[in-house]
Amino acid sequence: MYVANVPNRNSPPAILLRESFRLNGKVRNRTLANLSHWPPAQVDALRCVLKGATSIGPPLPQAFDIVRSRPHGHVAAVLGTLHKLQLDRLIDKHSSRELDLVVAMVVARVLEPASKLATSRALHPDTLSSTLGELLHLDSPTEDELYQAMDWLLPQQSRIEQALAQRHLAEGALVLYDLTSTYFEGRHCPLAKLGHPRDDKKGKLQVVFGLMTNGEGCPVAVEVYAGNTSDPKTVSDQVTKLRIRFGLQRVILVGDRGMITSARIRENLQPAPGIEWITALRAPAIKKLASDGVLQLSLFDSRDLAEITHPDFPGERLIACYNPLLAEERARKRPELLAAKSAPCAASRISVCAPAKC
Repeated sequence: MYVANVPNRNSPPAILLRESFRLNGKVRNRTLANLSHWPPAQVDALRCVLKGATSIGPPLPQAFDIVRSRPHGHVAAVLGTLHKLQLDRLIDKHSSRELDLVVAMVVARVLEPASKLATSRALHPDTLSSTLGELLHLDSPTEDELYQAMDWLLPQQSRIEQALAQRHLAEGALVLYDLTSTYFEGRHCPLAKLGHPRDDKKGKLQVVFGLMTNGEGCPVAVEVYAGNTSDPKTVSDQVTKLRIRFGLQRVILVGDRGMITSARIRENLQPAPGIEWITALRAPAIKKLASDGVLQLSLFDSRDLAEITHPDFPGERLIACYNPLLAEERARKRPELLAAKSAPCAASRISVCAPAKC
């Protein structure tokens, strides 16, 4: 079927609804209805329907006025994941504006990290960059409100970490711990000190963060230290946190060789029954094992791992690991180092980790 305009001499053309069909091999037309009395808009709508349109009216670009287009998909994904993990209920079981502001800052930090001023502008109705503020029913939050929400959140840290520990830690579990730092701009933070920069911002004040996770890397607790705090000095705090606050009597603490040192093992870990550890030996200790004949390269002729013992480490398991990829990389770099320095630089290809006694 189709709509046809049929000229009608000096009168307006006739608007006819017609149908085509074949008769004896020839195409014929017959009139089904006279639509001359229909309004033009109604006739145009019928034409669109007969051509397969699923909606009646003008084409979509002309049917809508796009006033503002706000990105939504990424917000829905992150906010939906946060609700599925029940992170908002973990922060506070009671709804409040402070909770909504904290959730907004968490989501904004995942989507587009920025300052508190930039975050407040992204949530403001006049300058918003997504649907985040609307979904959380935030009406024009200011920068000061975001900082006040952080002040409201700080006293909740201990309770939140306790809940995370109950959810992700258990007796005998692996506990991963490491530190990082960031530079600090300002003069009024008592923790901002000059220390070892991990982000190559030399000459800047910095703050140190210690992060504790479960064996899969899920964060459980975080602690902030002064910028000049050395890694080993933070170990005792973590042992206390595991034993006293979280009530765990048997865990395995995993840390690097710069943190879990011999002094920390002797003073903080060994006096705490049930706290075992996995770390790595420093280069001098590895050389001593080799000089004493305990660590031999022939151990790795047929395998990459070997378990050894030594009187200096009573009751501990020493696992020696040979890394062929690291050996190849260091063999490639060795000529460059020898050319750059007059004294030869010995690089060991053997790493020895020292888990606690089993």
